[in-house]
Amino acid sequence: MKQFLFLLAFVLFISNADAQKIPKWKITDVEDYVAKEKNDVLVINMWATFCKPCVAELPGFIKVSDNYKKYNVRLLLVSLDLPSFYPTKIASFAKKHKFNSNIVWLHETDADYFCPKIDKAWSGSIPATLFLNKKSGYRKFIEEEMSAAAFEKELQAAIKG
Repeated sequence: MKQFLFLLAFVLFISNADAQKIPKWKITDVEDYVAKEKNDVLVINMWATFCKPCVAELPGFIKVSDNYKKYNVRLLLVSLDLPSFYPTKIASFAKKHKFNSNIVWLHETDADYFCPKIDKAWSGSIPATLFLNKKSGYRKFIEEEMSAAAFEKELQAAIKG
């Protein structure tokens, strides 16, 4: 029995050691990240594991962002999943789908408070994506699913500023 429990603990440790760590952030952490991030172009995408349009667009976002790293582009995925999904379900979902971007979980419940901090026009629906060029002041918010081609077009506009 002891051998079984040791083996089970070892297997759980190995599987968790490989999982992506998902930090728990408040909206003020997102604001601090934007203020302190040194990369020129930031893309902040609000999504959830249960949101089919979100899940559909993310692989294209990640691939396109990776192709533009030489332009100092940084993609941040902000999960709006339910508290019961944090952190295990979000991390296993990210691992299964091979999401290699930074992922944080937004630990907020008052959309009337946190939505306007991302964009004053944000209704709270997802997917939603914010493009920022910190050098030029470029800012564009899109509250709908985007194809990889549409994402790339918006990313190019953000890079040009």
